[in-house]
Amino acid sequence: MNKKREELEKEYAEATVKLEQYQHKGQRLENRIKYYQQGDRKKRNHRLITRGAAVESVAPEVRSMSERSFFLLMEKVFSLPEVAALVSHAADQQEGG
Repeated sequence: MNKKREELEKEYAEATVKLEQYQHKGQRLENRIKYYQQGDRKKRNHRLITRGAAVESVAPEVRSMSERSFFLLMEKVFSLPEVAALVSHAADQQEGG
């Protein structure tokens, strides 16, 4: 009877260790998912910031504009046929290598 109890306690301890290992493995996988998702967001933020900085360096006047005014200006600029053609050409150049 005592031997059986010791065996059961040993099995319980082993099962507890395995459970903790699986929980840690699951947590590591969740952390990896979160890391990759944050990486995508960080890349996007970096791209937006650097492009915004490029616009400000070319046209410093936009620094003092409100966000609404800036967006209205950008909509007008990018609706110009010449600008649309330049953007399309630049995108084609990028795709072509």
